[in-house]
Amino acid sequence: MRKIKKDDDVIVIAGRDKGSRGNVLRVQGDRLLVGGVNIVKKHQKPNPVKGVAGGIVPMEMTIHVSNVAIYNATSKKPDRVGIKTLEDGRKMRVFKSSGEVVDA
Repeated sequence: MRKIKKDDDVIVIAGRDKGSRGNVLRVQGDRLLVGGVNIVKKHQKPNPVKGVAGGIVPMEMTIHVSNVAIYNATSKKPDRVGIKTLEDGRKMRVFKSSGEVVDA
C-alpha cells in the first residue's frame, strides 16, 4: 500500500520549492507530479504538423516521494504516514503524530 496517493494534499519538505503545498496529480513509481511545484522551463522546437509553437515553455516536473510529506489538516503541518491493519484485514493509512485515519 502506498503512503502517498493521487489527489493527496502534500507539502514539499526539501529542495528548491520547500514549503510549497500542492495536490498530487500523478504517481510514477517513487516520483510524484505535484501541481504548481517544481516548475522548469523547457526549450521546445516548433512542430508545424502538430501546430505547436516553439519557444520556452514552463512545465511541471516530478519530485521524489522522499521530498514531500502529506498535509495534516487538523494540525496544519506536514505529517508522516503509517499503515495500520484493522481486525477484518483491511489496511488504512494513519497519521503518525495523532493516529487519525487519512481521509483519501
